[in-house]
Amino acid sequence: MPHAGNRSDDDILVFGPFRLFMAKRELKHGDTPIAIGSRAIDLLIALVARAGQVVSHRDLMAQVWPGVTVEEANLRVHIAALRRALGDTGTNSRYISNVTGRGYTFVAPVERFYTERAPSQADVVPAAVHSNALPARVVQPVGRDETVRTLLAQLTMWRFISIVGPGGVGKTTVALTVAQASVQGFSGAVFFVDFSSVTDPRLVPGAVASSLGCTLHSHDPFPSLLGWLKDKRALLVLDNCESVVRAAAELAQRVIGAAPQVHILVTSREALRAEGEHVHILSSLDCPPEKPDLTAEEALRYPATQLFMDRAAAAGHRAKLADADAAVVASICRRLDGIALAIELAASRVGTHGIRGTGGLLDNRFGLAWKGRRTALPRHQTLTSMLDWSYRLLSAREKLILCRLSVFVGAFTAEAACEVAADGDRKDESIVNDLAGLLAKSLLSAMSTGGATYYRLLDITRSYASTKLEERGETDIVCRKHAMSFCRLLEHDAILQSEGEHDLSAYKPLVGNIRAALGWALSDRGEPAVGVKLAVSAVPLLIGLSLLSECGECCARALALLPEEDRGSRAEMVLQEALSYSSMFTKGNSDEVRAALDRGLALAEKFKDANRQLHFLSGLNAFLYRTGDFRSALAVAGRAKAVAELANESAGMVTAEWMLGIAHHCVGDQAEAERHCQAGMIRAVELSVFNPRFFRYDHRIRALVGLAGALWLRGYPRRALRTAQEAIDEAAVRNRPVSVCMSLYTAQAFFRAGALERARELAERLIEYAARFALDPFRAVGIGLKAEFEIASGDVHAGVGRLREAIRLLQSEQHNVLYTIFCGALSEGLQNIGEYDEALIVANTAIDEAITSGAALELAELLRLKANVLATGTPANRAAALEVLDQSLRVAREQSALAYELRSATTLARLLSKEGQRLRAKQVLSPIYGRFTEGFDTPDLVSANVVLKGLE
Repeated sequence: MPHAGNRSDDDILVFGPFRLFMAKRELKHGDTPIAIGSRAIDLLIALVARAGQVVSHRDLMAQVWPGVTVEEANLRVHIAALRRALGDTGTNSRYISNVTGRGYTFVAPVERFYTERAPSQADVVPAAVHSNALPARVVQPVGRDETVRTLLAQLTMWRFISIVGPGGVGKTTVALTVAQASVQGFSGAVFFVDFSSVTDPRLVPGAVASSLGCTLHSHDPFPSLLGWLKDKRALLVLDNCESVVRAAAELAQRVIGAAPQVHILVTSREALRAEGEHVHILSSLDCPPEKPDLTAEEALRYPATQLFMDRAAAAGHRAKLADADAAVVASICRRLDGIALAIELAASRVGTHGIRGTGGLLDNRFGLAWKGRRTALPRHQTLTSMLDWSYRLLSAREKLILCRLSVFVGAFTAEAACEVAADGDRKDESIVNDLAGLLAKSLLSAMSTGGATYYRLLDITRSYASTKLEERGETDIVCRKHAMSFCRLLEHDAILQSEGEHDLSAYKPLVGNIRAALGWALSDRGEPAVGVKLAVSAVPLLIGLSLLSECGECCARALALLPEEDRGSRAEMVLQEALSYSSMFTKGNSDEVRAALDRGLALAEKFKDANRQLHFLSGLNAFLYRTGDFRSALAVAGRAKAVAELANESAGMVTAEWMLGIAHHCVGDQAEAERHCQAGMIRAVELSVFNPRFFRYDHRIRALVGLAGALWLRGYPRRALRTAQEAIDEAAVRNRPVSVCMSLYTAQAFFRAGALERARELAERLIEYAARFALDPFRAVGIGLKAEFEIASGDVHAGVGRLREAIRLLQSEQHNVLYTIFCGALSEGLQNIGEYDEALIVANTAIDEAITSGAALELAELLRLKANVLATGTPANRAAALEVLDQSLRVAREQSALAYELRSATTLARLLSKEGQRLRAKQVLSPIYGRFTEGFDTPDLVSANVVLKGLE
């Protein structure tokens, strides 16, 4: 409303379609914020405040750059930027005119408005601390200040609040206001998750994890999510939960129970009915009562009227509310049940039809018989009636465009709209004008992100328009165009389709539309050929955003619907690779993973595609390694080397050397293991290939871990520790969960070197990190490593219990890499507590497994442990123990495992000494001890030296 008094910092200055908010230093075109720099906004305020007057260059520079000497060129640059923002680029200036030699003048008519209400809660939050996870609030909530204050207090008290109310009442706007006011209190850790595009309840945890940036590697996503959140102070805003209410309830309840510093704010049309939930009913805005002599002052005490007049002003209505119109506005608000969205849509017509004209439209043109009864009609009918009214005001073309835009879920660009909403298959650039019209009529909202403008239909509008599109019989036609549009977008994106690693967080706004497009294309109504093409294009994005469960399901559906002409195609090959990768980390080492790897590899060989062959061979090698089939893993590594050398593929040759090194280490050839791992390191430097990522696996970290183990076994404990630390440091820098966990396997190297505290620290870090990301096999490894420390520290019973748990967990995940190692440790622990029979059974079982599976890495040590048990029995058993020790020495020698040779020789020397064969004992141990060149302070060498001195 115009204000004739002196200027106030709370005033709103209006010119043309623009509004300048003085207090907030914000410029809007209609309801859309205009992004301009701080200097430009200072210039605009200075000019508009003295509209019609010439402001000299000197005065402008003094006001905008106080106390700083600047050149006039700086002023001209910022004036030019300001003109561009105002669209003032023609020959005739509409807003800012240059008065030659004097300065500038603001030539457009300016009206001044004032605000009656106090600043809302959101206004006091510094913009600099706003969380990047929050979308920009499109409108300032009206009449919700007390609600916001109440919710902020409740959120502090109760941690779990659900804002419940009908569609269009303003739940999301209020939740965003509360969230933005909470950013500082949560140190920026405020995350917004929009479930409007999620129709499958199983995708709820993945959607939350993606917003948090948390990587899921398990078929059960909750442990990862809870592990990530458990020690964090954060606010989760879960928006539009009504479509996935049960899944949202489960998620919220589990997060509240497991993460004591996490607070949750929910918006939904119904309560979640979850434990710990406190429901805040968001009622419609209060409306003025029916009163013939209602004054404007009385009407404006009610938030519904305030909202109506605020949005009417944004639509171009400049007059303040008059007493004569107060009852009309009150009637409109009551008929619209105080629903904020309905009021906004009605007010958007006031600029064209006036207040009474808008009221007449409700009365006469459409005969909407709402009669002001707030609960007489179900809220869906109320909103449908409101949208019917708004829809009928549109031109035929606007109706058509709105209906076609309903296929978009979440944000979309003008370019995408011009493709999808056009007639035929050609892009229609004129649709940009239709977007502007729909935006002006409040049927679209707009936001700027990263310099790009995105549009979005309000959810209730999209639902309504979708029904209208179905009535037109165009749903499948437009859905197909929508799917093809995003297929082309993804297909031609150089970043997404490249082999390198990139931060894909900027692509998150696409996920809702891609999810919807895949849902249609792979449904009974869709087209399998389109679905397959889209799935192939979407795979890099889904994996890059760690939506692995979604990726796996999408690929499985696409493969099941694969048209005959696509069977055996490159498209199938890509889908098989993505399916195998996603399933390996979400479903474990299953038959489905092996089948996908085998099929994909066959296709890669058919196409003579060396790069894809290396991907599949790397995946197959990882699968066989994880399941403990080391002989087959060695054969696959050999195949990979042959493929890489034939194709002269540098990264492939490096990766193959590392795969060979790991495989030789596991089958028990430590000399070859060291040779291949070192050869890979040298080749990586020579070929400038430092971290090949075939099958998205961190082969360098894996090779460093294997090399550390091989070096220790070869008799180089100090070199082993340096290599182990290198693996830990590199993985920490990369900060990828699987790589970090893999590097922490090296806790065993520190344990063997006698650095028990360091080993314990690494084992506990592995347990904690794996639990945070739900990497269950890695967590089991951490438990086993910690158990070894406990046994060595004297807490043997606890260690034995933990080892049993670790072995059980590893077997349940079919993750058999360290099975024999932990069986050996368990046998030793059982011996320490006098459980000799069980210790012998465990050792024999592990020996059989090592021989059968080819996991000979621990065979010499297992034979030594078996001999230890036998040596505690009868004379016949002691004789058998000597034979087993001879066998252990032979195996260690064949494997170039000097460390295990020393252990077995030390144990044999002790037994021979007890039998009185001191000379033979010295002859066995002394030469082996003499082959060491480092690490004489490590436990095994210290023990051997003690035995040798005793033999002297």
